[in-house]
Amino acid sequence: MPIFLDRHDLRGLTAADIAEAHRKDLEVQERYGVRFLTYWFDEARGTGFCLIDAPDIQAAMRVHDEAHGDVAKDVIEVDLSAVEAFLGRVSDPAPAGATSQVSFDAALRTIMFTDIVDSTGMTARLGDVRAVEMVRAHDALVRRALKDKQGREVKHTGDGIMASFDQVTSAVDCARAIQQSFDAFNLASREKLLVRIGLDAGEPVADSNDLFGSTVQMAARLCQCAEPNTIVVSEAVSALVSDNFYLQDLGPYSLKGFAQPVRVYEVAWR
Repeated sequence: MPIFLDRHDLRGLTAADIAEAHRKDLEVQERYGVRFLTYWFDEARGTGFCLIDAPDIQAAMRVHDEAHGDVAKDVIEVDLSAVEAFLGRVSDPAPAGATSQVSFDAALRTIMFTDIVDSTGMTARLGDVRAVEMVRAHDALVRRALKDKQGREVKHTGDGIMASFDQVTSAVDCARAIQQSFDAFNLASREKLLVRIGLDAGEPVADSNDLFGSTVQMAARLCQCAEPNTIVVSEAVSALVSDNFYLQDLGPYSLKGFAQPVRVYEVAWR
């Protein structure tokens, strides 16, 4: 059956309210051939998300309606492996002990793109075999930093990597570690690898029919506009990490696919 991710406006509700609503969904789901896999709740932003295995959207919403009346405002069809790559789980987390409370995950994720600067020129200069070796060196350094900073690789883009992070500070830490590792690599290598990095943070279901659609697009555009050897982040990321890192305000940028100029910040990493 298809898998759906929905978004609820839950302002004014508590974690206990949401846990009870989820329990009611589980009581009703079998009547409609639906299976609720898990949910996320962001009390600060007043949003919630449910991951649902259902024959169609209508059946999933009928469960919500009968169980508690809170029908989702937005619903998208998703790929289960993509959900796991972005969000890290596809089932309810088990309590650590019999009396422990499950901690709520807000589902806010930071998306990071890396990009090898002028990879086409590198291939023309070095040839296919040597260029592939350089891409593999990039991949190894990025993946090592992802492992150290609790990031998840979502996909390889050919000349870069897209990754997801549960914590925005971990994402920025990872980006800084990546640039530092390439700085060390270039000191020891005759052929230099210059990398740019872009990051944005957002919710899984927003103003797009794709999982993290606008967040992915923003992070990719930020990466494209970054100078070699730099890290640039969105205003959303800046607001969440400004107390932890030194950021330089680069001002508004016009980015493809975004109607209004976007304020961009550079992260110091040296």
